[in-house]
Amino acid sequence: MNPNLRYQFENASHASALLGSALLKPTHAPETRPLAPAPVSPAASAPYPKTPGVRLDDIKTRIHQEILALMDWQRMESMPPDRLRTELKTLTEELIATHKLALNETERRLIIQSIQDEMLGLGPIESLLSDPTVSDILVNGPFQVYAERRGKIEHTDVQFDNDAHLLRVIDRIVSRIGRRVDEMSPMVDARLPDGSRVNAVIAPLAMDGPLLSIRRFAVVPFSVHDLISMNTLTAGMAELINGVVRARLNVLVSGGTGSGKTTLLNVMSASIPGDERIITIEDAAELQLQQPHVVRMETRPPNIEGKGEISQRDLLRNSLRMRPDRIIMGEVRGGEVLDMLQAMNTGHDGSMTTIHANSPRDALTRLEHMLGMAGLKAESRALRQQIAAALSVVIQVSRLSDGQRKITSLQEITGIEGDVISMQEIFRFEQTGLNPDGGVQGHFVATGIRPKFMQRLVTRGIVLSDNLFEPTQRWS
Repeated sequence: MNPNLRYQFENASHASALLGSALLKPTHAPETRPLAPAPVSPAASAPYPKTPGVRLDDIKTRIHQEILALMDWQRMESMPPDRLRTELKTLTEELIATHKLALNETERRLIIQSIQDEMLGLGPIESLLSDPTVSDILVNGPFQVYAERRGKIEHTDVQFDNDAHLLRVIDRIVSRIGRRVDEMSPMVDARLPDGSRVNAVIAPLAMDGPLLSIRRFAVVPFSVHDLISMNTLTAGMAELINGVVRARLNVLVSGGTGSGKTTLLNVMSASIPGDERIITIEDAAELQLQQPHVVRMETRPPNIEGKGEISQRDLLRNSLRMRPDRIIMGEVRGGEVLDMLQAMNTGHDGSMTTIHANSPRDALTRLEHMLGMAGLKAESRALRQQIAAALSVVIQVSRLSDGQRKITSLQEITGIEGDVISMQEIFRFEQTGLNPDGGVQGHFVATGIRPKFMQRLVTRGIVLSDNLFEPTQRWS
């Protein structure tokens, strides 16, 4: 527990009535003064309210502060989480009884849960983190918390007490992985123990209170069957993608923010044989590969003096000395694309990465611009030749207007004609309209084109369904 979160209180006289809890300071031990006690507001030190209609949040805050004053921190830090949760429940119930608070069973349970979440979790947003339907949590200051469910963002009734309360939660998140956020470093990327990605921005950059964004990931990674059942792709498309991965073709997954690029990359990686050595490189570790031989690497931001940064490009160059069979890069966004394409062209077949783009053609244009950012001075045709030689397949994923996520296009790169990279579409999603509820209507279509890479699949013993590419194929 961060000592800076400890409080001093004058109303700690209830300790003698609560000595049954293993969390309390022993009576024979002198109380240690907190290292940096926070000032107690008049509201916090005021008597417990007796009037009906008082906000439960006020009661919770005061009980929480009194627990902080009474607790034995060394005992707490050495206690198993389940035992600690039980002790907090007991101590909260004792304080409610000591102050003779008139609470019904529901209110009592809510206060106990809030105290446990505050002490052991991330406070008010803990309920959202435990909700499997929530994919994103967006905190715009202490009093505006939004959640995304099934692709739609909605306002919640979750609130923090104030800016300081939200800052404590942010500090708790980033300190777990050895990072910091303050006026000198007001932006930070981090992750939760379950792998969820976190971004926080504080003053002076955030004008209306600290900002916190959490991109959640499933505890159990999605399988291809899950994506088929959610109508993200068809069984035929899944069959082709499985063959593409097994045949060690290089794949680029393109899509907008929140479209499901990382989820698809996870699902695709399940087709990689278990005897291959896979190296993953990410800004924030999100991939959840299930193979036995996976080496995960994550970038490091610069320190307060602007030194010590380790970029994706640094990690990629180092990974080439680590004997990888495949390299999976979470996302290319800069100069590392040059090293990635060179790796794909020099024996690291079957590598995969993602990129932010709205169409397969836009994705290739972005790659070309990134090669320029990498300092590669060459004519446009030479850059496009390198892209066409490195990549075989581009998969476009999109989040539709109703929140559904779908593979909207699967295209093969066939080479370069003149100064243009040539592509042919194998599958696409055709939107036909909206239903009365605003849901997107449409179907997946096979274009009838048989990809040129099929010969590579055949030579590797990968057999696909005979009618997979028939243009009459349509799937709702």
